Amino acid sequence: MAKIAVLLADDFEDSEFRIPYDRLRAKGHELTVLGVSAAGTEVKGKKGKETVKIEATARERKASEFAAVLIPGGYSPDHLRTDEAIVSFVKDAARAGKPIAAVCHGPSLLIEADIVGGKTVTSWPSIRTDLKNAGATVVDKQVVTDGGLITSRKPDDLEAFSEAILKAIG
Repeated sequence: MAKIAVLLADDFEDSEFRIPYDRLRAKGHELTVLGVSAAGTEVKGKKGKETVKIEATARERKASEFAAVLIPGGYSPDHLRTDEAIVSFVKDAARAGKPIAAVCHGPSLLIEADIVGGKTVTSWPSIRTDLKNAGATVVDKQVVTDGGLITSRKPDDLEAFSEAILKAIG
């Protein structure tokens, strides 16, 4: 089964972590939570429903070790986009053609990694202008897959988003 990196920091959208994480694990995939803090550090969801332990930092792992990347939304991607190692990890995964799945505010990390230009994507409404300014074509759909990028809008879309990830990783 596939190894999937989950990029996470404080204030993630609880359901946007939990639902895809559980769906992917239920299909036998191995998920590793990467963050900017040391292994064992706990990060909390913005609604207070989820607390997750970081398993490694992006400096300690390489994108080549994983088959795909998952970026839950909430405010977590905004925290992550200021970390050079996280941004490099996403760039490396994109260069290698690995599926990168980002929901809600997750595509803000894709902007920072400079990988949305020429792609069709979707997101939470508040970052759509940022995506357009970064060269993406933005549409309002549950899920959009363009090349290796899988994007989704909001918690209501998580079942379709999870299915798109499963399809991409086989």
